[in-house]
Amino acid sequence: MILLIIISWNIIANYYFLRIDLTEEKRYTLSNATKKVLKTLDDQVYVEVFLDGDLPPGFKRLQKSIKEFLDETRIFARSNVQYTFLDPMASNDEGAQQKFFSKLAQRGLQPTNIFAKENGKQTEKLIFPGAIVSYKGREIPINLLKSAAGVPPAEALNQSEEGIEFEIVSAINKLSSKTSKSIGFVQGHGELSELETKDIFDNLSESYNVERINVLNSNQLNENYHVLIIAKPTQYFSENEKIKLDQFVINGGNLILFIDKTNASLDQLEDGKTTAIALESNLEDLFFKFGFRLNPTLYQDAQCGMLPMVVGMQGNQPQTQLMPWMFYPVCTHFSNHPMVKNMSGVSTKFIGSIDTVKAVGITKTPIMFTSKYCKEIAVPCEINLMEARKQPNPAEFTKGQQPVAYLLEGKFKSLFTNRLTQSMEDSIDFQSQKNEAKIIVFADGDIIKNEVLAKSNETLPLGFDRYLQKKLANKDLILNCIDYVCGGKDLITLRAKELKLRPLDKNNIENKRTKWQIINVALPLVLLIIFCILKYQWRLKKYSV
Repeated sequence: MILLIIISWNIIANYYFLRIDLTEEKRYTLSNATKKVLKTLDDQVYVEVFLDGDLPPGFKRLQKSIKEFLDETRIFARSNVQYTFLDPMASNDEGAQQKFFSKLAQRGLQPTNIFAKENGKQTEKLIFPGAIVSYKGREIPINLLKSAAGVPPAEALNQSEEGIEFEIVSAINKLSSKTSKSIGFVQGHGELSELETKDIFDNLSESYNVERINVLNSNQLNENYHVLIIAKPTQYFSENEKIKLDQFVINGGNLILFIDKTNASLDQLEDGKTTAIALESNLEDLFFKFGFRLNPTLYQDAQCGMLPMVVGMQGNQPQTQLMPWMFYPVCTHFSNHPMVKNMSGVSTKFIGSIDTVKAVGITKTPIMFTSKYCKEIAVPCEINLMEARKQPNPAEFTKGQQPVAYLLEGKFKSLFTNRLTQSMEDSIDFQSQKNEAKIIVFADGDIIKNEVLAKSNETLPLGFDRYLQKKLANKDLILNCIDYVCGGKDLITLRAKELKLRPLDKNNIENKRTKWQIINVALPLVLLIIFCILKYQWRLKKYSV
């Protein structure tokens, strides 16, 4: 009977999978969105994780979480997910190591230096905390380590664990998706050049159909494009173009806007200074109708990027030093919206302010903020490079956290209702209000801009700070925005997953160390001795004559 029960149970278990997740946050339960992606795979996905070898305890925990997740995916993907863990430092040959590092960099993975204590000594290690997901001859690199500024290492690793499911499943979904949405970069109004948007354009092209378009010459925008990106326009939009943008949104098209309301730029400097003035694009009334207003102001922020400044001369050679430039805020404060949750710092340049205005039926969510130590300046105003050498007055930087980016969702109303002739309405199939749409607006055009080296026309990665030699999260932010507005709402909610940190009370541990050592070491021995004595007495009594 026992044998029959065991055999029957194994036969049933082979067809029906059952696992009970008793954790509070359901850390071992895959979301329905993940299961849906895995079940649609018709070929093998191969995941190479470069997180193996001699790692600190925190990274060992991250490695274990990744392995547990990948094991779980294999159940729902019918073994269509295969993985391996590799150690980039495995070779003792330094030349072979460097060659392997270069190969990983070419494939899109960047190393990270970590510091750990071993035997009381501080040691530095180079790791590649990422993976490469491959499917049908295509591959996507993913970064599995989240490192926001000011976040303690333990919390950063916890955020990394929270993001494992989103990062890996999002990559699988992009590779396996059979239909690609179309994205248009609007041109013709002094927007960023092809070189200045090359990095994000190339990245988006891996998963979407991306084109540069002229709105005036484009017919049937809604049929041809799912998203339009307007990146730092400096010239007027015509009324006809404005009507087309209006109807694109009314009919369910999505906009992502990177708009400067001032002409402030280091390129404008003469003798180290310039005057910032307001910019007009002729889209102001359209934006107001949709529910927001961009103001001709600039923020200075104590949490900012750096610029090299000449601080002296040594012989005939100028001596430079990196100085904080408060017109380049680094935004590390985000809302809890899944699109931006656990986002690392984002680089901005001459960012302005945004207000929301009444728009019935439109949900407005601030998604990115300055630090609480910021200052707002109205334009026109003078921008002087020498300000970087001055000690700022803390009393002036008391504005508090200010929103600099918004997500707007709902059924927008047309600006041109009752303003066009009947013949014009008929010619464009005019709609006053129709489908739901999304608009994401950033009060800075440089968020999407990658740097271009003037001498060689070489482009740097988006978000890369060449002075500090570190990469910020500009690209991740934009890719998340695109995924969200392109219908990846189910997947983007995976970023809202939370794993609670439950650290031990160190003071309590120190105070009660001896007590718990005695309980855990001595008490079992005492119980064993008592058991032996009682058993001996029982045997003595039982077998005595």
